[in-house]
Amino acid sequence: MSGKRINKNRGQLLSCLLFCLTSVLLSISVLVFDLQAEEKEKISLIFSGYIKTDVIYDTRQTVNLREGHFLLFPQDRLLDPAGHDLNAKDTFHILPIQTRLALRISGPQALGAKTSGYIEAEFFGMSEADINGFRLRHAYLKLNWKKAELLVGQFWHPMFISDSYPEVVSFNTGAPFEPFSRAPQICFTWKPEPALSFSLTALSQRDFASTGPAGVSTSYFRNAACPELDFKVAYSQKNFLAGAGINVLKILPRLATETGYQANESLTSLAGYAFGRLKTKPVTIKAEGVYGGNLHHLTMLGGYAVSEIIDVVTAQRDYSPINTASGWIDIQTNGEKWQVGLFSGYTKNLGAKGEIAGPVYSRGETIDHLVRIAPRFVFNAGKVRLAQEIELTSAAYGSPDSRGRVNGQRTVTNLRFLTAVYYFF
Repeated sequence: MSGKRINKNRGQLLSCLLFCLTSVLLSISVLVFDLQAEEKEKISLIFSGYIKTDVIYDTRQTVNLREGHFLLFPQDRLLDPAGHDLNAKDTFHILPIQTRLALRISGPQALGAKTSGYIEAEFFGMSEADINGFRLRHAYLKLNWKKAELLVGQFWHPMFISDSYPEVVSFNTGAPFEPFSRAPQICFTWKPEPALSFSLTALSQRDFASTGPAGVSTSYFRNAACPELDFKVAYSQKNFLAGAGINVLKILPRLATETGYQANESLTSLAGYAFGRLKTKPVTIKAEGVYGGNLHHLTMLGGYAVSEIIDVVTAQRDYSPINTASGWIDIQTNGEKWQVGLFSGYTKNLGAKGEIAGPVYSRGETIDHLVRIAPRFVFNAGKVRLAQEIELTSAAYGSPDSRGRVNGQRTVTNLRFLTAVYYFF
């Protein structure tokens, strides 16, 4: 009996050892599988950004955003009873609101494509009352296949060429000569060849909106129930970029007329643009030209006007775009430590194609043209950058004629002295 009991105990012990060993092996297998799966599903997060402080001095009052930080152009003369120009008063400010945080994300494949994401925000705020407020700049998902890319989210407007824009120190990045806007969008890019790309983008409006009877609002775009569309073709190599595009925007200025009838009105405007970049050993040269109507949402001159009262009973209106032509060139040396650059821009108010019969909803409707020249000097010391820019902007003001064209009667000029200190991380 004792022998049988011993054999039984041995059998139970062996069974227990086998069970424990099997459990350990299964646990190790599950752990290895989980680690492999985790490795395959690994997501990479890279934080970056910079701290930037701008020291600003202007020689006169300006049209601007955020307490003068984002400068557009000088204000027109404003004479008191004694003939003194009230806007000929200098200003000074120090602002760190351009300080920026960014998160770059890369993850596992999906739908046969590489996946990535990007989030970027700053302390610029959404309005003058919200200065220092944390606001979203970019937030998008990218899917990259061998010959195609899909971007979904908020990014630069396609007319702002992210591979070729002015490297100015000022936060205006060349506006109002350069199209400046970020927009929620769906952008599909096809690359039949490594250097050739075709892009089709459907956009909406958020931070940069059209103007109209109720002021600046996204409602005119949303009520049109039609996305803004942009088509672009580009040829790009390491040291060369050239391309062109066309843009279509439809808005609905109002839902009801002043007599209470439903407003069966809309405005469709077109814009065309061409751009290029050439990098040589000593310098990089960039340029862009834009022609189009109703470019207010791109922080440029222009908008639209009432061109005709179609029905006097229902007060139905027809609208005409205020057209704008703009061009800029930017040249910068390619030194790693010292860089010298020069930005030059010109934009012209071309008015409407026909007679204006009612209100005008436009930026700079009393401006014939703007000119800007801005030399800069940049010194890089590791993660620290010191930059100095002198920005001269002249505006030719006058009275619009019946088509919204302005004969420049007087020119006012602002000289901005800007010093910027960066710390990148």
